[in-house]
Amino acid sequence: MINIRFQPMDINIQAETGENLLDIARRSEVYIDAPCNGSLTCGKCKVKVIEGKVDSSSSHHIKDIELKAGYVLACNTKVVEDIIIEVPSGQSSDMLGMKIEDLSGPRDQEIFRRARSQVLDNDMRFSSYVKKDYLEIELPTLDDNISDWDRIRRYLRNQLGYTQVFCRLPMLRKIPTLIRESDFKITITHIPRGHGRTTIVNIEMGDTTNRLYGVALDIGTTSVAACLVDLYEGKLLAKASSGNAQMKYGADVIHRIIYATKNDGLENLNHAIVHETINPLLKKMYQEAGVDKDEIAAFVVAGNTTMSHLLLGIYPNNLRLEPYIPTFSKAPFIKASELELEANPETFLYILPSIASYVGGDIAAGVLASGIWNSEENILFIDLGTNGEIVFGNKDFLITCACSAGPAFEGGEISCGMRASGGAIERVEIDNNTYIPKFSIIYNEKPKGICGSGIIDLIAEMLKTGLIDRRGKINRDLNTDRIRFDEYNIGEYVLAFKEEWGLGEDITITEIDIDNFIKAKGAVYSGGSTLIHSLEMDFNMIDKVYIAGGIGNSLSIEKSIEIGLFPDIEIEKFVYIGNSSLMGCYLTLMSEDARRKMEEFSNQMTYIELSAYPGYMDEFISACFLPHTDIQRFPTVEKILHDYKTNKVT
Repeated sequence: MINIRFQPMDINIQAETGENLLDIARRSEVYIDAPCNGSLTCGKCKVKVIEGKVDSSSSHHIKDIELKAGYVLACNTKVVEDIIIEVPSGQSSDMLGMKIEDLSGPRDQEIFRRARSQVLDNDMRFSSYVKKDYLEIELPTLDDNISDWDRIRRYLRNQLGYTQVFCRLPMLRKIPTLIRESDFKITITHIPRGHGRTTIVNIEMGDTTNRLYGVALDIGTTSVAACLVDLYEGKLLAKASSGNAQMKYGADVIHRIIYATKNDGLENLNHAIVHETINPLLKKMYQEAGVDKDEIAAFVVAGNTTMSHLLLGIYPNNLRLEPYIPTFSKAPFIKASELELEANPETFLYILPSIASYVGGDIAAGVLASGIWNSEENILFIDLGTNGEIVFGNKDFLITCACSAGPAFEGGEISCGMRASGGAIERVEIDNNTYIPKFSIIYNEKPKGICGSGIIDLIAEMLKTGLIDRRGKINRDLNTDRIRFDEYNIGEYVLAFKEEWGLGEDITITEIDIDNFIKAKGAVYSGGSTLIHSLEMDFNMIDKVYIAGGIGNSLSIEKSIEIGLFPDIEIEKFVYIGNSSLMGCYLTLMSEDARRKMEEFSNQMTYIELSAYPGYMDEFISACFLPHTDIQRFPTVEKILHDYKTNKVT
């Protein structure tokens, strides 16, 4: 056995000779960003060997100067002797300080109001399926000596009309002590099931009928957001969000599915989402609102199909293998205790149904919250995150697809890319003549990298100023120190010089980065185009475009059109609707009518598998250009490019 020390955490762990360094870090709960999950494609898991030797092969992700300084890729390194490893500070802070949409932003109150009105304006009631009733039960005597449980059942039959009352063992264990300490005055939390049946999920001392709470939870591939809700009034009592701890096993669902096939992989992924992500968020909200976990009576969760499988610890590998079949679309109600969630053990967990292998309950929730299901207008709904899902339709039809955009919109597969956390460059402008950039940084910190919205801005600005051509290739004829080429003749643009900002290395974007991002944006555009053309319609027939997902918070619609991510239609048609998944969970939590409506339209949605759809690949290839191979699809962009070129000549 050899000793591994991780700095600056000062964590020591024993390992076998020849063991992979990334695996050791994961076992030690040391977070090292590895979006590609060790497939050597991202180069993000750089660490520095401070002392000792390792067995690490060369990689184009490690520059010569970095190699001499002791940097290696953790995923590409085996340990052979005692070593000390320095983990760069940006590795852990990237996840902990993420900028996440959790219904707490300044625009969320209007989004919240609009989503509630979608329910109320359609004659759907706000009423929880969970009920509370206060019971004053007759004390037992020698003449009335039936069991405690039968005494409760008798009261519910005679006073409330429930002829069949059920409970599980944990409730029976609470009864003898609790009812005597409360002088047989108790409050039950129960779930009526129609036809005189109900199931008790909690018993409390005294009258607590004024306290009834539920949790809405959105499990994203990159981030998780939750809110604690007063089920009587619908108020949000607390909100919490964080990065999804599963990120250490890969940035996207495919890498996590592959990891789940390894020894203990599925168990590790399940532990990461439940114990390292969800439970800490729940505890934080309970403490903030002064609520006990046993008071949680309802729990609604939405996530993409893979996240739903991993939450339940269900083997997901068939999702990535043709014909892409999930184990379930609509999960049965799950007890919180079965998942070891920090909630009342008897609380039922409702997971919103998935629509297809790569269109999950988060999209069903988004369609519910946005009101597309009841719209007279043609609406294009785009959820822009780690995955790209699109819905098109109105009250008469809904058609959907998933785009293989990869993690580029979250900064993955981009050399200096990062998630939207402190230090991420999120907006960029470039001077048309000097090529000097101006940018804004999340939380006004020292720049660490660039997130999705910043990458969109940067590529749009580079295109307009002539730094790159429409293929994404860097102009080699410009006289500026911000353009340079490496030993492989790959060009890059320097966004921030390390000397100027006191950084360890320059923040740049390379031709490879730009190519990866062009493919990601091309997947989204071609997905939307294919959906619409499948109905013999075109983009001009769209009345509104709803943008959901974390990247939308800082997204420039104009620049997204300029690079060909979105169609070139009127700016006024684009509407940002925030975390529509979490909002849809809230509506489902608060309204049984809304839940039934969501299940109804989810069953009726048409899913298109793009990989098998005729003509999609041609559409995708055409979209892998800036903004598109057919510039006439983007007349506004054509004019902008002409004006910039004219201004430069002048």
